[in-house]
Amino acid sequence: MARQRVRFTFSGDMIREPVIYRLGKNFDVVTNIRRADVRADVGWVVLELDGSDADIQRGLDWVGSTGVRVDPVAGDVIEG
Repeated sequence: MARQRVRFTFSGDMIREPVIYRLGKNFDVVTNIRRADVRADVGWVVLELDGSDADIQRGLDWVGSTGVRVDPVAGDVIEG
């Protein structure tokens, strides 16, 4: 089981789409929201993803294809 931390940045209509839900359901990845800030027109969320390396990568590739920006995160996102 692998663990990866990422930051998704949403803009426009993607704010209203259930991207995180679909990532977990369609790619067998456990999502854990660590931090988030969502407003009417832009938002970001920092997630920990648990699953196989292949499932996580396939899921992240899909998220990127939706127009959501995906960036890696280093360090403990709760501590800062």
